[in-house]
Amino acid sequence: MCQRLVDKVAQSKQLMAITDPDLLVLFEDWLEELEDEVISMSKTYGPLDPAGLAKKTGISMRGSKFLLSKLNRENKL
Repeated sequence: MCQRLVDKVAQSKQLMAITDPDLLVLFEDWLEELEDEVISMSKTYGPLDPAGLAKKTGISMRGSKFLLSKLNRENKL
């Protein structure tokens, strides 16, 4: 497990070295808009589960789990 974590960190650093900063800004903007949409959906439909969120937004199940976890950690949901 530790080796996989080290590999992921190394890969992340490699990606950051070749990624255009403008693309990172666009991604961050998209993620912020998606978070706002999820918060709004939660207010409309009540608590969301990962499968329902994935279906409503078109993002993957893994992405919806990450997003719900992130918003819960930040006390936004």
